Amino acid sequence: MTALRAWLQASRLPSQSYIALPLLLGQLVAVRLSGHPLDMATLVGVQLFGVLDQLFIVYANDWADQETDRRNRTATVFSGGSRVLVEGRLSARALGIAALVCAVGLLLVSVGLAVTRGVPLLVPLALVALALLWAYSYAPLRLSYRGGGELLQMVGVSGVLPLYGYLAQGGALGRFPWWLVACLLPTHLACAIATALPDEPSDRESRKLTLPARVGGERAAWVILALNALTLALAPLGLAAVGLRADAWLLLPALAAVGVVLTRPAPPGSRRMLLRVAAAIGATTAMVCLPLVGLALG
Repeated sequence: MTALRAWLQASRLPSQSYIALPLLLGQLVAVRLSGHPLDMATLVGVQLFGVLDQLFIVYANDWADQETDRRNRTATVFSGGSRVLVEGRLSARALGIAALVCAVGLLLVSVGLAVTRGVPLLVPLALVALALLWAYSYAPLRLSYRGGGELLQMVGVSGVLPLYGYLAQGGALGRFPWWLVACLLPTHLACAIATALPDEPSDRESRKLTLPARVGGERAAWVILALNALTLALAPLGLAAVGLRADAWLLLPALAAVGVVLTRPAPPGSRRMLLRVAAAIGATTAMVCLPLVGLALG
């Protein structure tokens, strides 16, 4: 049981939503635009790809960031890694092997979907997903330390994942709703910035150039609000691209985004920091769920 608890801790299962929702959104967009029914076997395969992708990300990131995580005294449920290496609950070797197994697994799932669905582009997209993590955490780029890591996260969850789900469900590449992606890009960038807020002290010490480490948490909070405002401004175009209309439900992500700057002061390690990050994640999650629910009910 101790080993199982350690692996559950390492897996950071709440972060599955970051991957699962964009994949599901892409699939429902394909169903709406193509007029074809949702293929349940494909749905299972795509979401399995997402489970393996998320596990690969958290395991590989823990392995890459173990030295920085040891310096982190303000880790939260949203940031700072799973702590299993820091606490000695798992070995770096075991976590590295698990990451490799998940990477191979998601490639095999993608090959299977590509063959059964006749969509060979799924395999390159899976390779892109792996490459984004490598560029984020590993040499030679290691952009999470050099600056720009948040942009990689944004591209992955706003672009690669919805496109993967869309193509797997039979969506035509030429009809992919890029305006919806454009709408979601800023809020996902905001979410990536927000999850780095609690780690600002250790990131500065490790010379990890996240936006909060470069400009400070309070300034980063205003950037998060501005990015969410841009998403809301683009929402009518993004929603229209999939046959939906902007309505009063957009107040949900708007209010959550405003909560990011109203929750102050929010120093790392404080309860207010938890609330600030939760508000930012809530804004992004709401913005993804609104079209998702609209498509599911429509």
